[in-house]
Amino acid sequence: MNLYQILQEKQWVDLSHQIDEHSPKFPALPALEQKDLFTLKDGFHVQQFSVVGQYGTHIDAPIHFVEGGRWLDDIPLKDLLLPLYVIDKSQEVSQNNDYILTREDVLAFETQHGQIVPGAFVAFRSDWHKRWPSYEQMRNLDDKGVQHTPGWSREALEFLIHERKVKAVGHETLDTDAGVPAAAKGLVEEYYLLSQDIYQIEVMANLDQCPATGAIISIAYPHWRGATGSPVRAVAIF
Repeated sequence: MNLYQILQEKQWVDLSHQIDEHSPKFPALPALEQKDLFTLKDGFHVQQFSVVGQYGTHIDAPIHFVEGGRWLDDIPLKDLLLPLYVIDKSQEVSQNNDYILTREDVLAFETQHGQIVPGAFVAFRSDWHKRWPSYEQMRNLDDKGVQHTPGWSREALEFLIHERKVKAVGHETLDTDAGVPAAAKGLVEEYYLLSQDIYQIEVMANLDQCPATGAIISIAYPHWRGATGSPVRAVAIF
């Protein structure tokens, strides 16, 4: 009961977008479908949802890109409740939609806030979530169909994974990779990240309401069997 009381006194922030059939998504994926199977006229209300795993705010397991990688049900429960670090580059992104978070950005963050502890969740705050639910603004295409969106650099991911031993990372955009390099080379940083046997949360919301340090992130999703990803309800508590 003491733990419950402590948590009730904390601030809780929803890090997930609400989703429906109009929600922005990777263009090759179908939209969510929702229908009533029974209504209260039948005595009870039951709905059916059809949705892909990588929809809205969602988790990617390593198997999403990597042969032999872990499935969602291989991720330990304790790895879904982690210290949360929020690296805020929203100012830079507002001035340059193609901004790529660097290793130097991580080091500068640590100079100000202290070293990131092993087993942490590190989120890239870009304030891109404020573009939701506009499909056009989330993708931000130019006249050649290239996305102009921020993303992670390989050097930042390598540093966080191998030097700081993080459990997971997250971001507000639809992809790990920035849009311009992804158009030329594909999602190479997403492949790299998942190949290192860590998971990620994509399309996060409300990171601007979270402190840089001192919060924990709780991530929940159905107990799927053999899933590569799933929509999640992620919550920051501080």
